[in-house]
Amino acid sequence: MPSKAATRAQKLRAQIDEANHRYYILDDPAITDAEFDALLRELIELEERHPEIRRADSPTQRVGAAASERFAPYEHARPMLSLANAVSFDELRAFDERASKLAGGPVEYVCELKIDGLAVALEYRDGALLRGGTRGDGRVGEDVTPNLRTVRTIPLRLRSSTGSRQGLKFAEVRGEVYLRKSDFERLNAQRERGGLPVFANPRNAASGGVRQLDPALTAERRLSFFAYQLVGDDGLKTQWAGLRRLQGLGFPVNPHVARLPAIDAVFKYCADWERRRDDLDYEIDGVVVKVNELALQDRLGVVARDPRWAIAYKFKPREARTKLLDILVTVGRTGTLNPNAVLAPVRIGGVTVKSATLHNRDYIESNDIRIGDTVLVTRAGDVIPRVVGPIVSERSGNERRFRLPARCPVCGSDVDHPEGEAMSRCTNAACPAQVYERVRHFASRGAMDIEGLGDVMAQQLTERGLVRDISGIYALDTARLRDVPRTGEKSVESLLRNIERSKQRGLARLLYALGIRFVGSQTAQILASDFGTIDAIADASEEDLRHSEGIGPEVARSVTLFFKQPANLEMIERLRRQGVVMDAPKRVAATNAKFAGKTFVLTGTLPSLTREEASSLIVGAGGKVSGSVSKKTDYVVAGSEAGSKLVKAEQLGIAIVDEDGLRRLLSSQVR
Repeated sequence: MPSKAATRAQKLRAQIDEANHRYYILDDPAITDAEFDALLRELIELEERHPEIRRADSPTQRVGAAASERFAPYEHARPMLSLANAVSFDELRAFDERASKLAGGPVEYVCELKIDGLAVALEYRDGALLRGGTRGDGRVGEDVTPNLRTVRTIPLRLRSSTGSRQGLKFAEVRGEVYLRKSDFERLNAQRERGGLPVFANPRNAASGGVRQLDPALTAERRLSFFAYQLVGDDGLKTQWAGLRRLQGLGFPVNPHVARLPAIDAVFKYCADWERRRDDLDYEIDGVVVKVNELALQDRLGVVARDPRWAIAYKFKPREARTKLLDILVTVGRTGTLNPNAVLAPVRIGGVTVKSATLHNRDYIESNDIRIGDTVLVTRAGDVIPRVVGPIVSERSGNERRFRLPARCPVCGSDVDHPEGEAMSRCTNAACPAQVYERVRHFASRGAMDIEGLGDVMAQQLTERGLVRDISGIYALDTARLRDVPRTGEKSVESLLRNIERSKQRGLARLLYALGIRFVGSQTAQILASDFGTIDAIADASEEDLRHSEGIGPEVARSVTLFFKQPANLEMIERLRRQGVVMDAPKRVAATNAKFAGKTFVLTGTLPSLTREEASSLIVGAGGKVSGSVSKKTDYVVAGSEAGSKLVKAEQLGIAIVDEDGLRRLLSSQVR
């Protein structure tokens, strides 16, 4: 009969292994760091009290998790150890007493902010980056070299102030890949606009970014890197000298590292940064305290999974349990329906939290979050508090499942939720909740190109109620604009003149400006050239629309849904009465045009032409512009940072031209 200690240890190991698998392999953590640390700490203490139950495969004997089979293995030159945690100054004091006893006196420490990211190792030979990998189990990680090469703060070649790399024929540099808060917010906003699930926190986004199978996807995350250890330079005497050496070799080192004479100074450093952590543009969850002298590090050695010369002081977790009272749905500026948790007030990190984000319907369903649940809520820096998940064991049976409304809670229009997408959207282009974003987009350069009606002017016009939907732009006059701040007589005249000119942009620009889901500039050009008038598009069925090249079921469904909404049709009628052109410009007779029957695809950024301008030139010459590459494509016009469309064109053997090549084709089309 196993003892109570052995039974509890077995349960803890299973929980920790499952948490490791979800975090490292699935990129889908189920518990917080604080909960994981508590489980591991309990197991460590249990095995220390009962050495007979310790097993070789226990998580206490490993550093991290097994490497994913998706990547080739990366063997570390030396084991890449993780650190024991201290959650109080008493535990830091005990760490110092062990080090001081062996040193025979006070110990000098180096303190480094504990970046909340993904630990990686970089191998350099003869000064060049050869390969890089994740920590894995400390001995073998995942070889993610192509992905790490996309991180711009990782040098591909070492630098030296003397111009010499002597003594560094081989070096392994260790550090943390992380995502800045500002880049995290940009990434989530971009994903939300694209109907993709948002990331829960910067660390998960960074970890998942490093472990992408396509390096191009890693590059899109804009990851950053801080180096903290140099392995392979035998001339170093201290950790501090190692950090300075890393800087000289061209690595970014955290600017807030400190060399401190004794443990009392370490206490002050930790307390200061726990208070100041929100001042940083990246997440930290503690401080790493290292013995500075490398010879003393060697004497202190390693016990099981932890070096005895370093420890991680963990900040107090900013999380709490509370009751989920209700779920309210708001409408964002782009029409997204955003479920928000109404919480029983709870203090987290010195702030009273009454509400938190629930991201989207899929997030709620996949985490089985119900109204009435006791939930775990976290707050990280300036990021909005979020509900991690329910505490299922505390359910009473009275909890209710959430149902997303079928109609917009602001205007009552239909809600669009495409299959396979995380986000739901209001389909009304005149929805009051979306008016600012709609007006800003309508006036932008790629749409109706109304110079003078930028972000600030759009905000002033919508906040003052001068423009209640995009048709209101054409009702503006001198009297209405006179009271708008920082607008003089000349600027008002110029704006009104530009508004009048925008009426002649044509059907393609208007379709794009309306902000129809999935209708970008190229798709708008295809619809305009194939159907000719906005009425023809409005009357078309999904099947009719799909006859156009490049128009798939997703686009066709979105277009028909847009034109089914009475509010959208009424707004279009107002635009028509105000003189906005709603048909396509005349095309060149196709029989003699060089581009007759030719299909083009645009990708990347062209030097001087916008996509809209390039599309207009192609259509005006009798050609078609498609949004996707297929065997029917005749030319791909590629600019800088061209993506997968260029790769596919190369694979299919399709002709590829740049902007100059397109202009040469255009100039040769008249005979």
